[in-house]
Amino acid sequence: MLWTNRQDEVLEVLDVRPGDRVLEVGFGPGGLLRLLVSRTEAAHIVGVDPSPTMRAAATRPNHAAVRSGRMTLVLGTAERTGLADQSVDRVASVNNVDLWSDLEAGMRELHRVVRPGGKVVVAWHGGSSPGRIERRLRMPEAKLARIEGCMRRVFTDTARDRLSTLDVFTAVR
Repeated sequence: MLWTNRQDEVLEVLDVRPGDRVLEVGFGPGGLLRLLVSRTEAAHIVGVDPSPTMRAAATRPNHAAVRSGRMTLVLGTAERTGLADQSVDRVASVNNVDLWSDLEAGMRELHRVVRPGGKVVVAWHGGSSPGRIERRLRMPEAKLARIEGCMRRVFTDTARDRLSTLDVFTAVR
């Protein structure tokens, strides 16, 4: 997962500002979480993932941030984050949207937890210069269009772009 989830560009698109509360949905082994801790001034980082194994894997390299209270890692899904309404400023989901059990419910949940003016970034393998693995994992256009359409129905300001190895959707609440 860490090899295919090159997330420096995602961090740029996410545009975390000092004091932001950030949610990562489906954090896996914690690559983006580590970048958020080391390269941003986020006030608090919350990770939600359905796998206890991934929670343990992500906790090890982020132990100091978890222990200090800067990061919280919980079990949950895009459809059920367990967070309060309008409790985060930024949301990221990288290479897991195709695994959500209910795309529409997941988008509604992300809309619910992000504050007005907050940003949601959903990315999937692909991009303008994908490597061999990303090319094999690239989503068919019909699925990408479905994600975009669902985001447009839930959020007011939605865009679709290509990073070097990811197709990315951004939305502002």
